[in-house]
Parts: sequence; structure tokens; C-alpha cells
Amino acid sequence: MTQLGKFEKYLVEEFFDDYRAGEMSHGAFIRRVAFITGSMAAASAAMLQLGCTTDEVPRSTDPMPSPMASSARLPRDAARGAMAGRPVPGAKSPLSVPEGASGLVTATVRFPAAGTESSAYLARPEGADPGPAVLVCHENRGLTPHIQDVARRFAKAGYVALAPDLLSREGGTRSLDADAIPRALTRAGAERHVSDFSAGFGYLRSLDFVDGERIAMNGYCFGGGITWQAAAEIPRLKATAAFYGPAPDLDKVPSIKPAVFGVYAELDQRITGAMPALRDALAASEVRHKLTVYPRVDHAFHNDTSERYNQAQAAAAWQDTLSWFGEYV
Repeated sequence: MTQLGKFEKYLVEEFFDDYRAGEMSHGAFIRRVAFITGSMAAASAAMLQLGCTTDEVPRSTDPMPSPMASSARLPRDAARGAMAGRPVPGAKSPLSVPEGASGLVTATVRFPAAGTESSAYLARPEGADPGPAVLVCHENRGLTPHIQDVARRFAKAGYVALAPDLLSREGGTRSLDADAIPRALTRAGAERHVSDFSAGFGYLRSLDFVDGERIAMNGYCFGGGITWQAAAEIPRLKATAAFYGPAPDLDKVPSIKPAVFGVYAELDQRITGAMPALRDALAASEVRHKLTVYPRVDHAFHNDTSERYNQAQAAAAWQDTLSWFGEYV
């Protein structure tokens, strides 16, 4: 039977949550699990192992789509709409900031990372005075228009925001089949992703309009997990905010240097259920921390392109994040 690692298990369970919430078709759910496990037969075994069963059973003879299939690329009209300054596709939040918003400068940039180059989306306020910065880690869907929107929200709040595409080595998020993206992320491994953010941290420090001593990090879902890992491994970060991400190994907690903020959803027992152990480990350390459970919401409640988006609690979590960064960055 396929043995799933920590992040593989997390992703399969997250796909199942999306499927049950009606945000993913049965076929897409099966394909994504198959990409993680390597085959349709292994996908069936893994789902049974984790209790993620559906009314239909995947057939081991079903073909797996090519990772480079064009059908799952970002829709051309969606990408063009964002570039033209129209609202972000699917965005429902009043906090959404469209591409081309006045007072902001945005660009796709590249920076050296472990002997290659990483691509990233950069958003910042107009002006040349050095200011605080934040690294933004995307979800398991890669660098999407929504995450670029989040970067612009930070820019509107006065931060230089850098959102790396963790699939740069694979050709970038837009070049991959959507169902293959989570597998590509897990195959690369958390160590590579944290290394890329360490490189992104160095890149931000090299910019004239960034105060290199005031850099934070923020991430969502899969990206929340990477943010927790980075908190333990990038000591010069001033603060982090991890939204409903899997906790770091508890033995790493004492090594955390930045002030850490954890965002949790009351109904998200898959992630929130494990939070008390992390809370106890943080309480036993000298790490400055705050863990907040937002009521009556589920996983991904901040993502306003998701059906689980909750405007009131998303706005509260966003404001709490800005307040945390305002205190520690």
C-alpha cells in the first residue's frame, strides 16, 4: 500500500474536503489523488486508508492526464481580465484589489534560488522610501490570481509583498495541469520550498525600497504549513501568519524566532484538532505567539474565490494579521 508522507496525507484530506464541499468534481478529486499516489489503484487504496471514500470507486484503467495538459491552465480571459485592471476572477471580498489599482506597482520578478531562478509576483506601494515587506506562500493550487490579489492587499496596507511561484522549476503554475500541481509541490518537498523562501527573503533585502530588518511571512492551507516550517528555519523573519496550515514538527518549536500567529477555523477539525498540541508546545517555549480559532467557519474561509469564504471572519482574520504584523514587523 502507498505510504503517504505528512504533506501528501494533508493534501489528500484537503482534496476530500473540497470534494465534499462541492468545490471539486468527483473526477478531479480522483485524478488529484492519483497524481499524489502515482496510480488510480494506489489512489483507491490511499482513500480507503484515510477514510476518504466516495460513492464511486476509481478504475485502475482510467488514464491519467498529462501534467502539461493545456485544459487546466489559467483561463486566458481570466488572466487578461486581471491584467486589464478588472476585478480578480471569482473574488467576493470587499478587500480585493484588482491589478492596475492606483497607488500600487506590480511586476513579475525573478531571483536566484539554489542554483536556478525562481519567478515571483511583486506588489508594492508607489514611492521609493524603504518599508516593511511580506513573503506570501500560495495554496496547493500554485500561484493563482487570488494569491496575487492577496499580495496587492498587503501592498495597499503599506507592505512590499513577494509571492514566489514554488513551481518555477517545473515551468510555472500556468504551464501545469491543475490536477498535477499538488503532486509537483509535494514531490519538490517542503525543504526546497523553505529554501526558495529563504532566497526570496534575501531578494527582498536587496531591494532599495525594502527595510531589510522588517520582513514577515504569510501563507494559506499548504502555504500555511510552509509558513510554519519557515518560521522555524528563517530566523531573521520578524513575524509570520499561517492560515489553517499543518503544524511544524513540535521538536522544532523552540527554534522559532519570529512572532507567530496561527489562524484556525472552528469547523476544520482536520487542522484545528491538532492545534492544542502546538499551543502547548508554544506555551512551553519562549516564542511570542497567538493562535486564534474563528467561529462557525471551515477550512479556507479566507479565500474569497472559495464557496467556504466567510466575509466577516475573513475580514477579522485579515485585520488580526495586519495588527500582528503592525506590532512585530
